Amino acid sequence: MWFTRISLKNPVFATMIMLAFVVMGLFAFQRLKVDQFPNIDLPVVVVITEYPGASPEIVESEVTKKIEESVNTIAGISALTSRSYETQSVVVIEFQLNMDGRKAADDVREKVAAIRPLLRDEVKEPRIIRFDPTSKAIWSLAVIPEVRSGATSTSLVELTNYAEQILKKRLENIRGVGAVNVIGGSRREINIYLRPDAMEALGVSADQIANAVRNENQDLPVGALRSFTQERVIQIQSRVKRPEDFGNIIVARKGNTPVRLSQVAQVKDGAQEIENMALYNGERTLLLTVQKAQDANTIEVVDGLMGSLKELRKQVPADIRLEPVSDGSRQIRVAVDNVRRTLIEGALLTILIVFLFLNSWRSTVITGLTLPISLIGTFWFMSMFGFTINMITLMALSLCVGLLIDDAIVVRENIVRHVQMGKNAYDAALIGTQEIGLAVLATTLSIVAVFLPIGFMEGIIGKFFHEFGITIVAAVLISMFVSFTLDPMLSSVWHDPSIHPHNKPAGTLNLYDRSIGRVTHWFELQTERMADRYQHMLAWALKHKRSTLLLAFGIFVASILMVPLLGTEFVPKGDYSETTLTFQTPVGTSLESTALKAKQVEAIVREFPEVQYTLTGMNTPNAQGKNNASIYIRLVDRKLRQRSVEDISILLRERLSKIAGITVTHVGILDSVGGSKQIEFSIQGPDQRELERLTLKLMDRFRAIPGLVDLDSSVKANKPTIAIQVMRESASDLGWNAASLANGLRTLVAGQTVGNWRAPDDQTYDVNVRLAPDFRNSPQDLERLPFNVASPDGQTRIVRLGQIAQVQETTGSNQINRRDMVREVAINANASLRSAGEISADIRKILDSVTWPPGYRYQFGGSTKSMNESFQYATTALLMAVIFIYMILASQFKSFLQPLALMTSLPLTLIGVVLALMAFRSALSMFSVIGVVMLMGLVTKNAILLVDFAIRAREGGVSDTGQPVAGLDRTEALLMAARVRLRPILMTTLAMIFGMMPLAFAITEGSEQRSPMGQAVIGGVITSSLLTLVVVPVVYCYMDDLSEFLKRLWSGKQKGAS
Repeated sequence: MWFTRISLKNPVFATMIMLAFVVMGLFAFQRLKVDQFPNIDLPVVVVITEYPGASPEIVESEVTKKIEESVNTIAGISALTSRSYETQSVVVIEFQLNMDGRKAADDVREKVAAIRPLLRDEVKEPRIIRFDPTSKAIWSLAVIPEVRSGATSTSLVELTNYAEQILKKRLENIRGVGAVNVIGGSRREINIYLRPDAMEALGVSADQIANAVRNENQDLPVGALRSFTQERVIQIQSRVKRPEDFGNIIVARKGNTPVRLSQVAQVKDGAQEIENMALYNGERTLLLTVQKAQDANTIEVVDGLMGSLKELRKQVPADIRLEPVSDGSRQIRVAVDNVRRTLIEGALLTILIVFLFLNSWRSTVITGLTLPISLIGTFWFMSMFGFTINMITLMALSLCVGLLIDDAIVVRENIVRHVQMGKNAYDAALIGTQEIGLAVLATTLSIVAVFLPIGFMEGIIGKFFHEFGITIVAAVLISMFVSFTLDPMLSSVWHDPSIHPHNKPAGTLNLYDRSIGRVTHWFELQTERMADRYQHMLAWALKHKRSTLLLAFGIFVASILMVPLLGTEFVPKGDYSETTLTFQTPVGTSLESTALKAKQVEAIVREFPEVQYTLTGMNTPNAQGKNNASIYIRLVDRKLRQRSVEDISILLRERLSKIAGITVTHVGILDSVGGSKQIEFSIQGPDQRELERLTLKLMDRFRAIPGLVDLDSSVKANKPTIAIQVMRESASDLGWNAASLANGLRTLVAGQTVGNWRAPDDQTYDVNVRLAPDFRNSPQDLERLPFNVASPDGQTRIVRLGQIAQVQETTGSNQINRRDMVREVAINANASLRSAGEISADIRKILDSVTWPPGYRYQFGGSTKSMNESFQYATTALLMAVIFIYMILASQFKSFLQPLALMTSLPLTLIGVVLALMAFRSALSMFSVIGVVMLMGLVTKNAILLVDFAIRAREGGVSDTGQPVAGLDRTEALLMAARVRLRPILMTTLAMIFGMMPLAFAITEGSEQRSPMGQAVIGGVITSSLLTLVVVPVVYCYMDDLSEFLKRLWSGKQKGAS
């Protein structure tokens, strides 16, 4: 190589180039951000529309369908789903991954704006939100009231005011914080509770009261008074100063007597009605959840929040305690630190292997320098490509540990061999590097050929592993450059006297020779013995070629038959010492009843010694609906407990099944990529009742599937509702219709905000008019509600609701789901003690056995769909890798047939992968599939080193003593290649295995997610190395014979033609 010659002639220049890699890499490393996963732009847009008081059926027909029809015309939509709830429509538009998220949001905004005039006036303005995976809360803070002896505890209203006015504002000012939300709070509110009996007696309507309060409680500017010398602003000051003063407002007149608000209503300075609730270790608390701003770094934001928390703790009142609960940065720190640790451990083990083989600390230093230079240099390329330090890029670097040192090992070992032949250091460095140069270039390019397709796969997995592939390619190319420049240069100027141990006079054994030297000497003897045994084995295989091939083919077939024994899953779960639990109470259950059940569940959870604390949220973004609760469970660190999250989840399900009145819908870790349950599918069709019938019929069959747990569907018991049927003739006689009745009822039941009241602390609080709680408990209360009706003679009559409408108790849909503009029922579940892929296959069998009515079908989604798509993309990447490897090998060996011999090592990896995954009880996941693709590049390397030497030996000019001789016979050349090349093959194989060991054995927290990749690589490398060393030379012989036969055939044809 020309750059090898330059580095040998100018060692200072070579050193400066290496120093440039290190300096640039270190500067880039300081600028790289740290995150858990690569920053992926998912083009998903959500349209949320409120329709107050509407049932799910009305929301679907009046809002959801219209929005779906308008946005469906946008190009590039991959999935269109919607949820119609009571009073709310949520339409989710997923675009193809190559679409720009901002443009997608603009297109949706344009389409929704076009249909806005077609929606009813009562429908509120649709909110269009661009989905951002980082929009979930990254940190949360529990504000807990402390009960001190002899003192009353802080009320919820006081706690909410303190949290919103001081804590929330302080946290929002921290750099990188996007939003702070308060959960479980109850704001102060001036409630004007109407008394229907007094209103009926005095002939006052709810609308009269609302208008009077709205008009009287305000300050109004009316202009300015100007004179020659001054100007004064005129203002009507009519704001109520104290809450009790609202009672003095005149709402109507009866004859000449004023009717004051206090006569028909009770004014109460109280709190808003509670819509959601939070519990910390079973105690009522207030929760502040923090979302980071877009593109902000999670770790930096959390560090800022924790710093601010220290200051806030010094300033909070004595009866308030602040406790940080969930910390989104912890997973990132743990994952990054663990992979960093894996990287260092792998590097040390790799260098140890090099030392044992080369028996020289100088050789180990020369070879080992490749590792830090390549790794640090890679940070420079990562910075240029805009990557971050995340679990994927760090895992790429930890996988590289065994790869990066390979080229340096092969080059150094060959240089040492030439020195032992008697050459001087300079010649040995130049000739040794040139001799092995093309083989090293081919092995490196094979690895590049494997990882480039990984870096450019399609789908979500392609986005996920893009940084992975490019990082490895950059690192491997740098390591090759270092191996061709720094290694030969150091070998030429820093001669190692220990290369000639046989020259050392007897009796000069030092302490090193008597201690570590004994170990390395024993290791060298074992390597020599192994080389002898391998030669004998290869000689037997070359004599019994057919038997060898049949045995190899049998092993390959066996490995294919064993693949179905492995389960499949998308991404393995990582145990980060935290888990979640969600449950439901019956539809229509009040928030207070759900809270009682939550306390009962929390008590059972906290009985486990591994549980540190629990946090429950009801009717929160994670558990929508007053009958839904989500519990965050923080466990003690992984090293301090024996049981895993999965073990605890199994026991929890068993214990919670005994609690009456709840349905557990999830226990354990959610999918790390989508944040959903492992198994998701849906049944689609036009009629909701038929869908519900089919679902209920199938659910019992699904429950019988072994390993399927936490089964849940969107089919719920109908929600208890009260239907008001207007008696049209009676209403018409009084000049009323459904719309005017609805307006009056809405004020009475839902309430109406009629302005605000400014408190002495300069904070404003809402003033709300609605029925007193005692008068809105039952349908009979509604029937007695009075309404003012104007009669033809101008007099006002009082009519009760029961006179113009029938009030009936009934039930209505809870929610309506739609997918691709067709109604659907969504079903989801988790897998326990079996893989998600096996359970999905069982579900598919049941669904295929159903006779579907016309227009009905099923569809898988979530991680099952992602897994199937990702396996297809990985197979495509694998195929491309194999084609690229063939092209590289054909170019190097100048033959169309010889590369086929080398590529027989590829299928022989499969048996090792299957056995390793079975031994570790791991499923075939995305990480293990990437490990298999990676093996394609690794295993051809041994074959290249072996066959390259045999071809050179057959050409002549190479022998063990270094003397020029005639070319060897094919069998002799292969046997010599076996002896000479076994040591570098063993070194590179063991370096790869030991480099992978910390990753494969999953000894750190959360490493269960990454370990299948290390396990697949170790298993594949071991079996392919053992089989390749025997099978490839045999196939090489067959291909060589075929090549000679074709040459004779071609030359015979040419002679015949002439």
